[in-house]
Amino acid sequence: MFNQEKILAIIPARGGSKGVLRKNIKPAGGRPLIAWIIEAAKKSRYIDRLILSSDDSDIISVAQQYGCDVPFVRPSDLARDNSSASDVVLHAIDEIPEYDYVMLLQPTSPLTVTKDIDGCIESCINSGAKSTVSVTEPDKSPYWMFNMEKDNRLVPVLEERYLNMRRQDLPLVYIPTGAIYIAQVKWFLKNRSFYGSSTLGFFIPQERSLDIDSELDFKLFEAIIAKDNNIV
Repeated sequence: MFNQEKILAIIPARGGSKGVLRKNIKPAGGRPLIAWIIEAAKKSRYIDRLILSSDDSDIISVAQQYGCDVPFVRPSDLARDNSSASDVVLHAIDEIPEYDYVMLLQPTSPLTVTKDIDGCIESCINSGAKSTVSVTEPDKSPYWMFNMEKDNRLVPVLEERYLNMRRQDLPLVYIPTGAIYIAQVKWFLKNRSFYGSSTLGFFIPQERSLDIDSELDFKLFEAIIAKDNNIV
């Protein structure tokens, strides 16, 4: 609990990953990928219950080995390529009611540490926000980005006047890390999303904001933990 608010944390991990096959249980740094977020979440001071939402028996078995609760098997219609994270959360809330806040922790963000999880909880509840999402600064500024027309002509996404500005003079922007989401359960049930006009950002530095979506991302993660295997 935090300030008497009960917190349910969900780790979503379906079996049909495409960018990296079986990535949720692929070994990295001597443990399956999903184990990294489980171990970080288990050290949280505030999470009341940590659960896995998965359709895959191998992922379920691995999560249980690392101490994650698996109260149900996710229905197959919520484990398709087009299944949304919001639907997964709504299903979990329906299965496990009576919590004040719901948190989503992505196993594809294995550099997430416990202080990020607890900091996001504190930020959301202390501020009275309906939801909070982890963010970081992007590698490339959108102020320097273009659309490309059919004739290959470049058209600035934003105003052309930004193109000749130095990066340090551009407006600061932030991008969701994909790692941590938290919301009031009652608000989430109505909004059906972690995003809304009152959503706050919780900053996480780039060095802990890796989101594994490709083999290259996975190799980068392996290189990082080979250098420092005491991340969590």
